[in-house]
Amino acid sequence: MLLACMWILRILAQILYIYSILIVIYTLLTWIPRLLQTKVGQILARIVEPYLHWFERLIPPIAGISFAPILALLVIYLVNNYVLVWIANILIHIFR
Repeated sequence: MLLACMWILRILAQILYIYSILIVIYTLLTWIPRLLQTKVGQILARIVEPYLHWFERLIPPIAGISFAPILALLVIYLVNNYVLVWIANILIHIFR
């Protein structure tokens, strides 16, 4: 059971890592608006924008510059490096 839980946590960590890469790629694409009109840009926008809108509500763009991706990446980093490790430690203590 412990191995299955650790395997699920590892997959979740990888998904968060891949999602953070998608946020970085999307943010770079926003610097060249014509690239957002491409099929890849539209797919990335559908995947990333709902998550980024949560943070844009907290910190609206300042002078046309959005800080939402930075905050979004910070939250993913904290979840990936602290929350998942904390959950893994709890599971280790439970299944000992």
